[in-house]
Amino acid sequence: MASSISPGELRRKLNKSGTIIVDVRQPSEFREGHIPKAKLIPSSSLPRRAGDLRRFKEIVVVCRSGSRSSRAAKQLAEMGFGNVRNLTGGMNAWERAGFPVEKK
Repeated sequence: MASSISPGELRRKLNKSGTIIVDVRQPSEFREGHIPKAKLIPSSSLPRRAGDLRRFKEIVVVCRSGSRSSRAAKQLAEMGFGNVRNLTGGMNAWERAGFPVEKK
């Protein structure tokens, strides 16, 4: 079962190696702004691309509001990923907190 993580907790982890941030939004949404170092894997591609992720690292899943990422985190947990967390409130909460956003 995947647990949640607040934007503040994730912000503190950003400087530590080992946490993988997976953004499950669409490429156009990702380009509008994402968490630095986030890896884009749209939710529809997750079953096919889960092999790109390291099973034993902490994985934080992100979307716009926390809904799609919650489903994706559950899906990863069911695939055997042991340390999966969902960003509470998604990018909306991250941006409201004033944390860094990368655009490209």
